[in-house]
Amino acid sequence: MATDITDIAHAVEATAVMKLLPARPRLLALGEPTHGEDALLDLRNELFRQLVEQEGYRTIALESDCMRGLVVDAYVTSGTGTLDEVMEHGFSHGWGASAANRELVRWMREYNNGQASSERLRFAGVDGPLEITGAASPRQALTALHRYLAGRVDADLLPCTAETLDRLLGADDRWTNTAAMMDPTESAGQSAEATELRLHADDLVALLHAQTPHLITAASPDDWDRARLYGRTATGLLRYHHWMADTSPGRMTRLVGLRDQMIADNLLAVAQRGPTLVNAHNGHLQRDKSTMRMWDQPLLEWWGAGAVVSAHLGEDYAFLATALGTIRHQGVDTPSPDTVEGLLYALPEDRCLVASPRLATALGDTRPAPRVSPWYGYAPLDPAHLPNSDGIVFVKNVPQNQDLSFGSGWTGEVGDVVDEQEAGSRKPRGEGD
Repeated sequence: MATDITDIAHAVEATAVMKLLPARPRLLALGEPTHGEDALLDLRNELFRQLVEQEGYRTIALESDCMRGLVVDAYVTSGTGTLDEVMEHGFSHGWGASAANRELVRWMREYNNGQASSERLRFAGVDGPLEITGAASPRQALTALHRYLAGRVDADLLPCTAETLDRLLGADDRWTNTAAMMDPTESAGQSAEATELRLHADDLVALLHAQTPHLITAASPDDWDRARLYGRTATGLLRYHHWMADTSPGRMTRLVGLRDQMIADNLLAVAQRGPTLVNAHNGHLQRDKSTMRMWDQPLLEWWGAGAVVSAHLGEDYAFLATALGTIRHQGVDTPSPDTVEGLLYALPEDRCLVASPRLATALGDTRPAPRVSPWYGYAPLDPAHLPNSDGIVFVKNVPQNQDLSFGSGWTGEVGDVVDEQEAGSRKPRGEGD
């Protein structure tokens, strides 16, 4: 491919990012095509620091359990707990073992020392409490929501007691049974108790919204935000468990879509705080439809979180896809020159930022070949997605993490393979990997 793009490649800096966009977006999404590589997270950290210092960004949102994220936010804003405790308990999917994530949390806490509350940096997990083997019990979110309301509204308005919730929830292991992902009949999601819990959760959330004028004055804004998070998470988990018990052909499409809907709802809530950088897989953040193959099922297609959020926010949402040259320790070698990655790999910079619309114009009628990854954990850039992204962050070579416990220990999660190229030869663990 003989396309010269040297004049449209820029340094990966906050000022260069803003020049690509019509205005500062409320949600700036930085995708990644693989998980577990600290080199990409180091770049993210550097960009976030610049966005904080130069562009007024105050929140970072990561693809991690939204409930656990409250632990991280409490630490960076008020010093609750220790850094070791936060890294152990504040992240899901093994992200807490990442040296780059640890450095991010440490820096945010240091930055917040002495800052006025309005200027403090905030942290948010925006993923649901989900793993590739299943989903968490709704107990934590549901009981926290009930406790919040019970302390602030008349008891006669509550749809049920805490004891009723505890009885209906039963033992947590009935919700976290890993066999349910492969066998819907093992799920408790459509039991009589689960059905009644969904009604109570819906009534509790309705009460939360109905009491808004009182509740926003009866407690701090952070308490109100957490209560809404509890409500979203409780109803989202109960809905997810319900469809885990489904036996129809659309079961998996429904599940991966529900996960992205939870991410989207959390992102829209976080965006209300102000300018936010969100970092997650490209497939979650792209505007195009997401696709995935699982087991022997037909190709799954659904709208990911980025597509949903973009539809709501318009120009207040911007998406930068990250593309890679090599991940040699995973068998991903130099890209073919007839791919988008190959074209970018020929540039002299080790990493650069390219405006997607200008790249599409430079390519003209040329149709780059989609890159095919030999490793299931990496999703090459889909050339068809260029028109619907705002920019590409390209990293030429990804070195192996010094701490192998993170990169080699990642096991993925439900819906994480959200692009057909990413799926490649991948099957969920337990299915031949």
